[in-house]
Amino acid sequence: MSRLLSRYGAGLLTVALLFSSQSFLEARDERSIKELRAALLALSPTVDPAEAELVSVTAHQMARDLAKEYRLVLNPPFQNFLVNIGMREKGYCAHYTRDMGRKMKEFHLKTLVLHWGAAYARQPDESNCLVVTARNQPFPDGVVLDAWRNGGRLYWSPLMKDREYNVEHGLRLNQLSANRYSGITAWKEDMKESAWLQDNQPAKVEKKTK
Repeated sequence: MSRLLSRYGAGLLTVALLFSSQSFLEARDERSIKELRAALLALSPTVDPAEAELVSVTAHQMARDLAKEYRLVLNPPFQNFLVNIGMREKGYCAHYTRDMGRKMKEFHLKTLVLHWGAAYARQPDESNCLVVTARNQPFPDGVVLDAWRNGGRLYWSPLMKDREYNVEHGLRLNQLSANRYSGITAWKEDMKESAWLQDNQPAKVEKKTK
């Protein structure tokens, strides 16, 4: 009987820890959702609060969902290794970016614009992410949405404040431990992929010149 109670108690403890962990993750995501929404609204007075909310919630939810769909193991670099040897179909940063972008294209955003960001393009440690700007706003002023680097927990920041990807880092994968910071971003816009993201968004409004 004591063994049964001990085993039963251990099971309850495991379930309690799982629920506690899930609640913690949901609370952390809820806070991040609100903060990202605020950051998107801060891009311009023209940004629709409903669109900011939609993009923020979707980005956070898809980051979690895609990690499960891709059957993420250990961490993003190891997942890349599994993809390289054929044990996983998806898990590259570009997979996250394309699948998130495909979903967000369905929203036909009017006050926010989707861009495809690439750092260290065509190098061994190339990274890709979504970048969101207000309409008629330059790419560097946008917000990075990266579902890859934290293994399914959305990373976001103003593009120019993303310290992990700058020109001093080159050729060193996932710069979590690097301490040199140039202040010059490595993120560049991939115009071809951005065109795909924007092919069903309203046309850019050109400023009239005198």
